[in-house]
Amino acid sequence: MAFILGSGSPRRLELLAQLGVSPDDVRAPDIDETPHKSELPRAYCNRIAREKVMAVRAESEDLVLCADTTVALGRRILGKPENAGEAAEFLLALSGRRHRVITAIALRRGDKVWEKDVVSQVRMKRLSDLELNTYLASNDWQGKAGGYGIQGPAGALIPWISGSFTGIVGLPLAETSNMLLAAGYPLHKEAAE
Repeated sequence: MAFILGSGSPRRLELLAQLGVSPDDVRAPDIDETPHKSELPRAYCNRIAREKVMAVRAESEDLVLCADTTVALGRRILGKPENAGEAAEFLLALSGRRHRVITAIALRRGDKVWEKDVVSQVRMKRLSDLELNTYLASNDWQGKAGGYGIQGPAGALIPWISGSFTGIVGLPLAETSNMLLAAGYPLHKEAAE
């Protein structure tokens, strides 16, 4: 049995390492992540995680783990910004407000799929022009849902969260650990030896 991480995210690799898990292979799925018309953020996030896990090529006994993180401002899905202008638009929309960060995880072995989502609440401080421009200049917004990553320089912009910090980063560790154990993956094999 091989354990495959279906993600190109270096953050998800780092988070798995916190569980003592090193995937046998990393295969980022290539799917269309465009939201459907009127699709709500939580349903969208779950659908994308499920489509990712089904798109990863694997043997029937292999375990494949995929996740999707979505930033939701009300019913609006804030994906990964295409450019600094869109990142600025997202950050200004989030400035001084609470929003949700949803991470859905999907684990597959053969035809069996385990799924779970974790919703966290996040408040971003009201951003000054200097804070916004300094953050945009860092390029840390690139490749991050909502245009920010709480684990980097944007952490200084987030005074309050309620929920899973690792879920906001991109892989909720408590839920991922439980899912791997439910699938029979030996998380604590070193301790047992």
